[in-house]
Amino acid sequence: MWRHYAHDYCTIDQLARMHRRSEKWIRTQLDHYQFPDRAFQPRPVVIVADAMFFGRYWGVVVMRDPHKKENLYWKEIETESPSVYQWGISDLSQRGFTIQALVIDGRRGVREAFPGVPIQMCQFHQVKIVTRYLTLHPNLEAGQELRTVALTLSRSTEADFTKLLDGWHIRWSEFLKEKTVDSETRRWHYTHRRLRSAYFSIMRNLPYLFTCERYPELNIPNTTNCLEGTFSHTKTAMRVHRGLIKKRKLKLINFLLRSPNSTN
Repeated sequence: MWRHYAHDYCTIDQLARMHRRSEKWIRTQLDHYQFPDRAFQPRPVVIVADAMFFGRYWGVVVMRDPHKKENLYWKEIETESPSVYQWGISDLSQRGFTIQALVIDGRRGVREAFPGVPIQMCQFHQVKIVTRYLTLHPNLEAGQELRTVALTLSRSTEADFTKLLDGWHIRWSEFLKEKTVDSETRRWHYTHRRLRSAYFSIMRNLPYLFTCERYPELNIPNTTNCLEGTFSHTKTAMRVHRGLIKKRKLKLINFLLRSPNSTN
Protein backbone atom coordinates (compact mmCIF):
# COMPACT_ATOMS: atom_id res chain seq x y z
CA MET A 1 0.00 0.00 0.00
CA TRP A 2 2.86 2.38 0.85
CA ARG A 3 4.46 1.83 -2.53
CA HIS A 4 1.20 2.65 -4.30
CA TYR A 5 0.83 5.70 -2.06
CA ALA A 6 4.39 7.01 -2.42
CA HIS A 7 5.75 5.80 -5.74
CA ASP A 8 2.56 5.49 -7.80
CA TYR A 9 0.97 8.67 -6.38
CA CYS A 10 -2.25 6.88 -5.41
CA THR A 11 -4.43 9.16 -3.29
CA ILE A 12 -6.27 8.13 -0.12
CA ASP A 13 -9.51 8.06 -2.10
CA GLN A 14 -8.01 5.81 -4.79
CA LEU A 15 -6.54 3.44 -2.19
CA ALA A 16 -9.89 3.28 -0.39
CA ARG A 17 -11.63 2.21 -3.60
CA MET A 18 -8.81 -0.18 -4.49
CA HIS A 19 -9.00 -1.96 -1.11
CA ARG A 20 -12.74 -1.43 -0.59
CA ARG A 21 -12.14 0.21 2.75
CA SER A 22 -12.89 3.60 4.28
CA GLU A 23 -10.49 6.49 3.91
CA LYS A 24 -10.08 6.50 7.70
CA TRP A 25 -8.95 2.85 7.60
CA ILE A 26 -6.45 3.64 4.84
CA ARG A 27 -4.96 6.54 6.83
CA THR A 28 -4.68 4.32 9.91
CA GLN A 29 -2.82 1.62 7.96
CA LEU A 30 -0.43 4.18 6.47
CA ASP A 31 0.19 5.77 9.85
CA HIS A 32 0.92 2.39 11.47
CA TYR A 33 3.18 1.13 8.71
CA GLN A 34 6.84 0.95 9.76
CA PHE A 35 9.31 0.60 6.93
CA PRO A 36 12.52 -1.31 7.73
CA ASP A 37 15.79 0.48 8.37
CA ARG A 38 18.41 0.35 5.67
CA ALA A 39 21.99 -0.52 6.49
CA PHE A 40 24.58 1.35 4.44
CA GLN A 41 28.03 -0.14 4.00
CA PRO A 42 30.71 2.35 5.14
CA ARG A 43 33.13 3.08 2.29
CA PRO A 44 35.04 5.85 0.52
CA VAL A 45 32.46 8.01 -1.27
CA VAL A 46 32.03 11.03 -3.45
CA ILE A 47 29.07 12.97 -2.04
CA VAL A 48 26.59 15.03 -4.03
CA ALA A 49 24.76 17.37 -1.66
CA ASP A 50 21.85 19.75 -2.15
CA ALA A 51 18.68 20.92 -0.43
CA MET A 52 15.05 20.97 -1.51
CA PHE A 53 12.43 23.20 0.07
CA PHE A 54 8.67 22.77 0.38
CA GLY A 55 8.11 26.26 1.73
CA ARG A 56 10.16 29.25 2.68
CA TYR A 57 11.40 27.84 5.98
CA TRP A 58 11.03 24.07 5.64
CA GLY A 59 13.10 21.71 3.59
CA VAL A 60 15.48 18.75 3.57
CA VAL A 61 19.20 18.55 2.88
CA VAL A 62 20.21 15.34 1.08
CA MET A 63 23.61 13.72 0.57
CA ARG A 64 23.88 11.05 -2.12
CA ASP A 65 26.40 8.54 -3.42
CA PRO A 66 26.01 9.12 -7.18
CA HIS A 67 27.82 5.91 -8.11
CA LYS A 68 25.68 3.53 -6.05
CA LYS A 69 22.62 5.78 -6.39
CA GLU A 70 21.96 5.79 -2.67
CA ASN A 71 20.88 8.67 -0.46
CA LEU A 72 23.14 8.23 2.56
CA TYR A 73 21.98 11.17 4.67
CA TRP A 74 19.01 13.51 4.86
CA LYS A 75 17.80 15.88 7.51
CA GLU A 76 14.97 18.36 7.95
CA ILE A 77 16.19 21.98 7.84
CA GLU A 78 14.78 25.49 8.10
CA THR A 79 17.55 27.29 6.19
CA GLU A 80 20.38 26.19 3.90
CA SER A 81 23.54 27.20 5.74
CA PRO A 82 27.09 25.79 5.77
CA SER A 83 26.40 24.20 9.14
CA VAL A 84 23.71 21.85 7.77
CA TYR A 85 26.29 20.45 5.36
CA GLN A 86 28.89 20.19 8.11
CA TRP A 87 26.47 18.20 10.27
CA GLY A 88 25.78 15.83 7.38
CA ILE A 89 29.43 15.21 6.57
CA SER A 90 30.19 14.78 10.27
CA ASP A 91 27.39 12.21 10.56
CA LEU A 92 28.67 10.27 7.56
CA SER A 93 32.23 10.32 8.90
CA GLN A 94 31.06 9.01 12.27
CA ARG A 95 29.27 6.19 10.45
CA GLY A 96 32.53 5.14 8.80
CA PHE A 97 32.30 6.85 5.41
CA THR A 98 35.44 8.47 3.98
CA ILE A 99 34.57 11.63 2.04
CA GLN A 100 36.70 11.72 -1.12
CA ALA A 101 35.04 14.75 -2.72
CA LEU A 102 31.95 16.92 -2.41
CA VAL A 103 29.70 18.23 -5.19
CA ILE A 104 27.64 21.29 -4.17
CA ASP A 105 25.60 24.07 -5.75
CA GLY A 106 28.07 26.82 -4.90
CA ARG A 107 26.30 28.34 -1.91
CA ARG A 108 28.67 30.77 -0.21
CA GLY A 109 30.45 29.50 2.86
CA VAL A 110 29.88 25.80 2.19
CA ARG A 111 33.13 25.04 0.38
CA GLU A 112 35.15 26.98 2.96
CA ALA A 113 33.67 24.68 5.63
CA PHE A 114 35.52 21.66 4.23
CA PRO A 115 39.25 22.45 4.00
CA GLY A 116 41.21 19.64 2.41
CA VAL A 117 38.18 18.07 0.67
CA PRO A 118 38.07 18.47 -3.14
CA ILE A 119 35.01 20.58 -3.94
CA GLN A 120 33.22 20.51 -7.28
CA MET A 121 30.74 23.30 -7.89
CA CYS A 122 27.75 22.26 -9.94
CA GLN A 123 28.31 23.61 -13.46
CA PHE A 124 24.57 23.71 -14.10
CA HIS A 125 24.11 26.02 -11.10
CA GLN A 126 26.85 28.29 -12.41
CA VAL A 127 25.00 28.66 -15.70
CA LYS A 128 21.82 29.42 -13.73
CA ILE A 129 23.64 32.17 -11.82
CA VAL A 130 24.82 33.74 -15.07
CA THR A 131 21.32 33.51 -16.52
CA ARG A 132 19.84 35.11 -13.41
CA TYR A 133 22.05 38.15 -13.97
CA LEU A 134 21.84 38.31 -17.76
CA THR A 135 18.41 36.71 -18.47
CA LEU A 136 17.86 34.14 -21.20
CA HIS A 137 18.09 36.79 -23.89
CA PRO A 138 20.60 39.52 -22.91
CA ASN A 139 20.20 42.85 -24.68
CA LEU A 140 23.87 43.78 -24.61
CA GLU A 141 26.24 42.14 -27.08
CA ALA A 142 28.72 41.61 -24.23
CA GLY A 143 26.04 39.80 -22.26
CA GLN A 144 25.08 37.63 -25.20
CA GLU A 145 28.70 36.61 -25.68
CA LEU A 146 29.27 35.92 -21.97
CA ARG A 147 26.18 33.71 -21.79
CA THR A 148 27.41 31.83 -24.87
CA VAL A 149 30.72 31.25 -23.10
CA ALA A 150 28.91 30.06 -19.95
CA LEU A 151 26.83 27.58 -21.95
CA THR A 152 30.02 25.81 -23.09
CA LEU A 153 30.92 24.99 -19.48
CA SER A 154 29.70 21.39 -19.36
CA ARG A 155 31.44 20.39 -22.58
CA SER A 156 34.71 22.28 -22.10
CA THR A 157 37.98 21.43 -20.44
CA GLU A 158 39.30 23.85 -17.84
CA ALA A 159 41.96 25.11 -20.26
CA ASP A 160 39.50 25.68 -23.10
CA PHE A 161 36.90 27.37 -20.91
CA THR A 162 39.49 29.64 -19.28
CA LYS A 163 40.79 30.62 -22.72
CA LEU A 164 37.27 31.54 -23.86
CA LEU A 165 36.60 33.53 -20.69
CA ASP A 166 39.92 35.37 -20.91
CA GLY A 167 39.22 36.20 -24.54
CA TRP A 168 35.83 37.61 -23.60
CA HIS A 169 37.38 39.74 -20.86
CA ILE A 170 40.07 41.15 -23.13
CA ARG A 171 37.37 42.17 -25.61
CA TRP A 172 35.05 43.74 -23.02
CA SER A 173 37.30 44.83 -20.12
CA GLU A 174 36.93 48.55 -20.84
CA PHE A 175 33.17 48.14 -21.27
CA LEU A 176 32.99 46.55 -17.81
CA LYS A 177 34.74 49.58 -16.31
CA GLU A 178 32.24 52.11 -17.62
CA LYS A 179 30.70 54.29 -14.92
CA THR A 180 27.54 56.36 -14.63
CA VAL A 181 27.44 59.50 -12.49
CA ASP A 182 24.21 60.57 -10.82
CA SER A 183 23.53 64.16 -11.90
CA GLU A 184 22.07 65.10 -8.53
CA THR A 185 24.21 63.31 -5.95
CA ARG A 186 27.36 63.20 -8.11
CA ARG A 187 27.90 59.67 -6.90
CA TRP A 188 28.88 57.04 -9.43
CA HIS A 189 28.20 53.37 -10.03
CA TYR A 190 29.28 50.85 -12.64
CA THR A 191 27.03 51.15 -15.66
CA HIS A 192 26.84 47.41 -16.40
CA ARG A 193 26.49 46.06 -12.88
CA ARG A 194 24.63 42.86 -13.75
CA LEU A 195 27.13 42.03 -16.46
CA ARG A 196 29.97 42.55 -13.98
CA SER A 197 28.21 40.35 -11.42
CA ALA A 198 27.79 37.55 -13.95
CA TYR A 199 31.44 37.70 -14.99
CA PHE A 200 32.85 37.90 -11.48
CA SER A 201 30.63 35.03 -10.28
CA ILE A 202 32.34 32.82 -12.87
CA MET A 203 35.78 34.11 -11.89
CA ARG A 204 35.07 33.57 -8.19
CA ASN A 205 33.90 30.00 -8.76
CA LEU A 206 36.35 29.03 -11.51
CA PRO A 207 38.76 27.19 -9.15
CA TYR A 208 35.91 24.81 -8.25
CA LEU A 209 34.22 24.31 -11.61
CA PHE A 210 36.68 21.72 -12.94
CA THR A 211 37.66 19.78 -9.82
CA CYS A 212 36.24 16.69 -11.55
CA GLU A 213 38.90 17.09 -14.24
CA ARG A 214 41.73 17.27 -11.71
CA TYR A 215 40.70 14.03 -9.96
CA PRO A 216 39.75 11.67 -12.80
CA GLU A 217 40.25 8.60 -10.62
CA LEU A 218 37.34 9.67 -8.38
CA ASN A 219 34.84 10.00 -11.24
CA ILE A 220 33.36 13.16 -9.68
CA PRO A 221 30.09 14.36 -11.30
CA ASN A 222 30.26 17.90 -12.65
CA THR A 223 26.69 18.70 -11.50
CA THR A 224 24.26 17.86 -8.70
CA ASN A 225 21.79 16.59 -11.30
CA CYS A 226 21.78 13.06 -9.86
CA LEU A 227 19.59 14.47 -7.08
CA GLU A 228 17.12 16.12 -9.44
CA GLY A 229 15.17 12.91 -10.07
CA THR A 230 14.83 12.30 -6.35
CA PHE A 231 13.78 15.89 -5.70
CA SER A 232 11.29 15.92 -8.56
CA HIS A 233 9.71 12.63 -7.47
CA THR A 234 9.47 13.78 -3.85
CA LYS A 235 7.94 17.16 -4.72
CA THR A 236 5.41 15.51 -7.05
CA ALA A 237 4.37 13.13 -4.25
CA MET A 238 3.97 16.08 -1.89
CA ARG A 239 1.78 17.91 -4.41
CA VAL A 240 -0.40 14.85 -5.00
CA HIS A 241 -0.81 14.32 -1.26
CA ARG A 242 -1.17 18.01 -0.39
CA GLY A 243 -2.82 18.84 2.89
CA LEU A 244 -0.91 16.25 4.93
CA ILE A 245 -0.04 17.07 8.51
CA LYS A 246 3.71 17.56 8.98
CA LYS A 247 4.23 14.17 10.65
CA ARG A 248 2.81 12.39 7.58
CA LYS A 249 4.82 14.61 5.22
CA LEU A 250 8.05 13.64 6.99
CA LYS A 251 7.15 9.97 6.88
CA LEU A 252 6.50 10.19 3.14
CA ILE A 253 9.78 12.06 2.54
CA ASN A 254 11.74 9.55 4.63
CA PHE A 255 10.27 6.65 2.71
CA LEU A 256 11.08 8.15 -0.68
CA LEU A 257 14.63 9.14 0.25
CA ARG A 258 15.49 5.77 1.79
CA SER A 259 14.20 3.76 -1.19
CA PRO A 260 17.03 1.78 -2.87
CA ASN A 261 18.31 3.44 -6.06
CA SER A 262 15.59 6.05 -5.71
CA THR A 263 14.97 7.80 -9.01
CA ASN A 264 18.39 8.97 -10.15
